[in-house]
Amino acid sequence: MFTALFGSVEQGIIYAIMALGVYLTFRVLDFPDLTVDGSFVTGAATAAMMIALGYHPIIATVLAIVAGFIAGCMTGLLHTKGKINPLLSGILMMIALYSINLRIMGLSDENAKVKPNIPLMNDDSIFTQFQGFWGNLGIDDALINFFKNTLGFQNAPSTWGTILVVLILTLIIKFIVDWFLKTEVGLAIRATGDNKRMIRSFSANTDGLIVLGLGISNALVAFSGALIAQYSKFADANMGIGMIVIGLASVIIGEAIFGTKTIFRTTMAVVAGAIIYRIIYAVALRIDWLDTSDMKLITAIIVVLALVIPQLVDKRREKIRKEKRRTERLTQQREVTQTQGGNHLA
Repeated sequence: MFTALFGSVEQGIIYAIMALGVYLTFRVLDFPDLTVDGSFVTGAATAAMMIALGYHPIIATVLAIVAGFIAGCMTGLLHTKGKINPLLSGILMMIALYSINLRIMGLSDENAKVKPNIPLMNDDSIFTQFQGFWGNLGIDDALINFFKNTLGFQNAPSTWGTILVVLILTLIIKFIVDWFLKTEVGLAIRATGDNKRMIRSFSANTDGLIVLGLGISNALVAFSGALIAQYSKFADANMGIGMIVIGLASVIIGEAIFGTKTIFRTTMAVVAGAIIYRIIYAVALRIDWLDTSDMKLITAIIVVLALVIPQLVDKRREKIRKEKRRTERLTQQREVTQTQGGNHLA
């Protein structure tokens, strides 16, 4: 169980980058962007294709980010210049990216124009390259001995280098997002999401801000896809199905538990929400009567609970507050009545 949860935390930290991208569109820009399901695979396909062709994993990951940024900008242009409904523009781009992703993966094979998946079992990745340095430190052996001999765990994670890499990368992205949202451009994007008409009255180019916001969002999503491809050792055309739901679940769970008082707190809540989601998902799959084929059902249930439970809790708190105020008013009325009665007798 510990090993399964450990793997879930690793994946949750990687998916947190994707959740930050979803947060930028759905919460900051107030834009229902469904491009995520396609741009996630675009990042994975681009990175896997470049790695399979022999390019350095870092270069492959950077190009994946660029590809995601372009995809997001295209969605923004469809909406702003093409005057297409934001929901429909995301759907159209998501559909187009499915074919584009097949073409991208086909570039890794001279004999195929399109390709549904790319295996990376024998190829280097960001994680394998870091393991070469991490393994020489001897930290993994010490931790394995601690968990097995001291704590009595039969199974322990084989390495802690992967979780360290993804944690550092995710925190760097989180702090960059915090900084960006406090810059002049970031504040303008936040204002565009709150009230587009108002920020336009200040001569702000709202169309450009929307395109930029969608580009940055999908760049983060593609970055997450590139890391997942290298973590899982493969890229597949269908690996992005349901990513938007996972991202929304992470945002909703994090906000419901940790709140949204400041940008720093909100982005940290999104990261924590992604990790909590993966832990809940891992625990749910260990239930005997559930199977891996129930993954989408589990995801839907988690999202429903994340949406409904906070509302029920808020209603309960509001009911308690009303009862408390009512009790206080009754108490004050009794005191006033008793005081008036005493004065009348006097």
